[in-house]
Amino acid sequence: MNKIKAEIIKYSKKLNIKKLSALRSGNISVRFKDGFLITPSGKKYSTLKNKDIVFVSLLGEFDKKKGVPSSEWKFHQDIYKNKIEAKAIVHAHSTNATAVSTHNKGIPSFHYMVAMAGGHDIKCAKYATFGTRELSKNILRALKGRKACLIANHGQIAFEESLSKAFELAEEVENISLQYITSLKLGKPKILSFKEMKKVLSKAKNYKKDN
Repeated sequence: MNKIKAEIIKYSKKLNIKKLSALRSGNISVRFKDGFLITPSGKKYSTLKNKDIVFVSLLGEFDKKKGVPSSEWKFHQDIYKNKIEAKAIVHAHSTNATAVSTHNKGIPSFHYMVAMAGGHDIKCAKYATFGTRELSKNILRALKGRKACLIANHGQIAFEESLSKAFELAEEVENISLQYITSLKLGKPKILSFKEMKKVLSKAKNYKKDN
């Protein structure tokens, strides 16, 4: 358990270092036994210690004496319950992904790397107050057939089979968001066809195995 907690702290600090989230915004979790370990509520990542990382069961139970989990633990719980393949989750308030999300729009297939999120586009979950079950439901809809999505007026979320891969995917989403914003400054970008994206998605399954 301590090794996993240390990994969560390492990547939480990287959220700040890589400028994916400032101070204490965003959150990270890793599936563990019959639940998950998650960053605590309201603590700066730079100050985190192993004892601060909180265990939450898939039933939503946690020991308040041992700490309070991130206020957004509910969507972590719901993703783990509904996505068997999810082993780690990274939620970030990264600048460019958040900027796109404030327009309540997803990212179309303007670039083939959109496929890294698992689909022919990146969806944007409808807005709901942070920490609510309504937000969880909106996120799950946007994650249908995908491993990452934007969250309207909020940020982005990504899950993967390991924390390192989930963090990398969050970085990809942020970079794609920046490229999309830049492309819009030049006018309406050309969108790759659904047929082409099907080919890309097929190739993408082996992309990370080869790199």
